[in-house]
Amino acid sequence: MVRHKKELATTNRPARSAAGDSPGDPDKLWTAEELIELRESIEAEGLKLEAVEHFDPAHWHDVLLDGPKKKAHWENCRTIIRNLGRAGIPIMGYNFSIAGVCGRTHQSYARGGAMSVGMEGPLETPMPNGMAWNMAVVDENAPAGNVPSATHEQLWQRLAEFLNEITSVAEEAGVKLALHPDDPPLPFMRGQPRLVYQPQLYQRVIDLKPSRANAQEFCLGSLAEMTEGDIYESVESYSRQQKLSYVHFRNVTGKVPFYRETFIDDGDIDRLRVLRILKKNNFDGVLIPDHTPQMSCSAPWHAGMAFALGYMRAALPIIEKE
Repeated sequence: MVRHKKELATTNRPARSAAGDSPGDPDKLWTAEELIELRESIEAEGLKLEAVEHFDPAHWHDVLLDGPKKKAHWENCRTIIRNLGRAGIPIMGYNFSIAGVCGRTHQSYARGGAMSVGMEGPLETPMPNGMAWNMAVVDENAPAGNVPSATHEQLWQRLAEFLNEITSVAEEAGVKLALHPDDPPLPFMRGQPRLVYQPQLYQRVIDLKPSRANAQEFCLGSLAEMTEGDIYESVESYSRQQKLSYVHFRNVTGKVPFYRETFIDDGDIDRLRVLRILKKNNFDGVLIPDHTPQMSCSAPWHAGMAFALGYMRAALPIIEKE
């Protein structure tokens, strides 16, 4: 049975500036007490906290960059996962990417001229030293120059080390590690390799560390933007393996490096077909709108999310009655 995600905490951010933003405090990890307080505040509103998404770059940037603090950052991740388990939060979504989410544009791409996210070609600008995940300046005193380009195999090796260090802790804590595919899904962005930029590469992640804790943050939009594969075959394959932790339920038109994010009832993805596959394979996780075009009103983001949620709430009973 497909359940609608009642808890919702997403953003619809345009591309960040090349200068980047400041990350959090590298010495202040999320505590179990803070996470319990967060969960209880959500439950007090009659909702359920299903997942936390993204490690703070300050806490794990050298896991991505293979830097000198890598071992300390592995320990940071282990501590965060244990604290999530103590707080009763079952999923940690993450994106294993050096360049992160980058290269997107924000214009009136959607139906009726609604503001939405798209892409007008690959972003080739190198990442300056001291930056991680395209938005976090993790070392303000870094020397001039750019972050050296890694290879695809080096990035896969870094992921393998991360999973070897963290997965057993996640299993003990009862927390799933849910990997998001690359967004946008191109082989390289900002001179850095990408990990899951084609649908079949998700299988390599699964096979790299077979475990109930090694799962997927399954983004339909990112998968549909990929230049290879079939979105419905991907949904079938990975939901049949019971590897979907939660699903980013959004729609797009086009493929990288030129695509547009659309309203949920528009675009290239047949949403009902996806829901039928999920139901057939007994997916029991949550659906989240993720991104959505913004309406022309006093609350553009909220109105766009309300439209997507309304569509999802109407679609689920149709599928459940079939």
